Amino acid sequence: MNIDAISFYFFAALAVVSAILVVTRRNAVHSAIFLVAALLATAGIFLQLHAEFLFIVQVILYVGGIMVLFVFVIMLVNLDVAARQMQFNRMWFVALCLTIALGAQVYMVIHYAHSGVMEALFRLPPAPAAALEPNSELIGVSLFTEYMLPFEIASVMLLVAMIGAVVMAKRKV
Repeated sequence: MNIDAISFYFFAALAVVSAILVVTRRNAVHSAIFLVAALLATAGIFLQLHAEFLFIVQVILYVGGIMVLFVFVIMLVNLDVAARQMQFNRMWFVALCLTIALGAQVYMVIHYAHSGVMEALFRLPPAPAAALEPNSELIGVSLFTEYMLPFEIASVMLLVAMIGAVVMAKRKV
C-alpha cells in the first residue's frame, strides 16, 4: 500500500469518526471541536487530491470563519435553558424512518458496487496530468476580474451581518 492510500484512509477515518462524535456528544463545545476535526480531515483529503483551492477555502472559510461564528452562538445562547425546553426524545419515529431510509440507500450502494453496475456507469478515463491547469491561479484571476463586483458585495454583506451580530450580542449582555 502506498503513502497516498494510507493518507486517504487516515483522513477518511478521522472525518467519519469526528462526524460521529459531533452528533453523539452532549456538550455543544465538544461537538464544535469535533466538527473542526472533521472539516480539517476533509481539507486533508482535498489537499491529497491536489485541489489546493478547495483545501484553502475549507481551512480559511469553514474552519476559520464559520466555526468561530458557531462558537460565538454557542457561547451567547444559554444551552441549559434550551435543553430543558426542547424535547428531542419525542421525535423517535421520525428518526427511525430516516434511519431506515439511510440504511436502504447504503445497502443499495453496496449492492450495486459489488454487482459491477457502478463500474459500467462510471467508466471514464482519468484526465491526463499534463492537461490539468493550475486551478487556484485561474480562480483567483477570474474572481478579481470578471466577478469583482459580486465579490465586493458579498464581503460588504458579511461585514454588515457581523456588525449586526455584535450589536445584538451587546444588547443581551
